[in-house]
Amino acid sequence: MSPRLTASALASAGLLFLLYPAVRPAGEDAAAMAAPAWVTGHLAAMLGFVLLGLGLLGLRELLGDRLSLRAVAVTWVGAGLALPYYGAEDFGLHVIARRSLRDGAPALMELAGEFRFHPVPMTMFAAGLALLGVGTVMAAVAVRRSGVMAAWSAAPLALGFALFIPQFFGPYPLRVAHGALIAAGGLWLAAEVWRSGRRVAAR
Repeated sequence: MSPRLTASALASAGLLFLLYPAVRPAGEDAAAMAAPAWVTGHLAAMLGFVLLGLGLLGLRELLGDRLSLRAVAVTWVGAGLALPYYGAEDFGLHVIARRSLRDGAPALMELAGEFRFHPVPMTMFAAGLALLGVGTVMAAVAVRRSGVMAAWSAAPLALGFALFIPQFFGPYPLRVAHGALIAAGGLWLAAEVWRSGRRVAAR
């Protein structure tokens, strides 16, 4: 990937992770899950995971070291484990909630809890988000060691993904702030990739 495409992927990923909590309804009831914004918000997160993986692949091509390659592999595995849960949350719970409201059957929403707290999807989801945190931290360490970009330019993005699981337990404004942290991290790293790519091209 060219530095321009890498920067675009990282910046877009960051902004999508801000859009996710900003658009997604704050509630966890049928009305929230049945809203179009529920689908839009979760879809933004899923696209963000994909673009993050592509952005880190481009970062690895710029740095060319083993640690950044391992960061790509760990991040891709993490995204692969987390995305099925997000897909079910987005599309499956949305359909259940709409049917619950349409038929006046609140008991249908028990299905949402059965899915969300089933041991297998919960374990995959938690493992995936944990690996995403590990992968982005590895990428931040690779950036710091490289001397190619500002030493701390990947740290905010890594911090955002390291906090991905804990932020679910905070109030909703904190979740929006968390999205803003990832957005800022993605934009800073994108800017550094852009500048570094131009310096390499100039040489």
